[in-house]
Amino acid sequence: MATVYYEKDANLEYLQGKQVVIYGYGSQGHAHAQNLRDSGVKVAVGLRPGSRRIELAKKAGIEVYEDLGAGARAADIAMILINDEHQGALYAEHIAPNLRDGAALAFAHGFNIRFQQIVPKPVHDVFLIAPKGPGHLVRRAYVDQIGVPALVAVHQDATGKAKQIALAYGRGIGSARAGIIETTFSEECETDLFGEQAVLCGGLTALIQAGFETLINAGYQPEVAYFECLHEVKLIVDLIYEAGIANMRYSVSDTAEYGDLTRGPKVIGPESRAAMKQILADIQSGAFAKEFIDENKAGRPRMKALAEAGKAHPIEQVGAKLRSMMPWLRGPAKE
Repeated sequence: MATVYYEKDANLEYLQGKQVVIYGYGSQGHAHAQNLRDSGVKVAVGLRPGSRRIELAKKAGIEVYEDLGAGARAADIAMILINDEHQGALYAEHIAPNLRDGAALAFAHGFNIRFQQIVPKPVHDVFLIAPKGPGHLVRRAYVDQIGVPALVAVHQDATGKAKQIALAYGRGIGSARAGIIETTFSEECETDLFGEQAVLCGGLTALIQAGFETLINAGYQPEVAYFECLHEVKLIVDLIYEAGIANMRYSVSDTAEYGDLTRGPKVIGPESRAAMKQILADIQSGAFAKEFIDENKAGRPRMKALAEAGKAHPIEQVGAKLRSMMPWLRGPAKE
């Protein structure tokens, strides 16, 4: 069983007198910065000159370093919360030359450490605190005096206090209220990528589109196919999210439960499981990371083409029309 830490295990004194500088003020960045501030931690953010988020941070009362190197020089803890593909360049250009010995380098995702896009100097603590929820939820849960569970890992313990500092950081953002689960950079990174690719994003969207296409190719109306294969996904996911798969099966009709139990394994059968194993193997070997890094270096031609093809899929046109009939729906929140 996993080791779980709570507030009694996390002492904010390990952050006392320390300067945290967070690179990025997006979904996670704004939540970490505001939660740490409200926990009495000295926090600032590092943002490139001209970033539209500078004004957002200043309005929230957060100090901003537009000189990213100066931010690193001031930091006792430098938390990197920008996109994975940009972290290596940020570290090489601004953080590595300026972060003083004994300071900590922190992440909320293990990609760049796991695949050695960032190789920290041995004089730095290196830890991970990864809340298991989007930033707006991390912030809202903190304000509501609860918290979002998080993962913690230590890659490098230069000071002998890396875990204590990491747990203090987790407490500062509110996660110790709910529980902080111990892991490793490799486990967090590999499972996160696998979940995104095989289930949460890649697997789910491909399943939705395949179901939609199967129905319309059989002559059913696209509008009806949309409701059955996409719209109602939220209803089922909410039931699973709230109390697990067994609860979902208890809550749906007996017809739906029987269909689930007997037909689901035909859709996700041996071929799907073999594909999942190959996806995991590509993640573990670094093949996916290399592919993604090379794709970014080339200007993302394949990614852009696939994204455009996805936008042109008939389910998007049908969905836009149907969602216009449901004014209570909102698009994704933007920070």
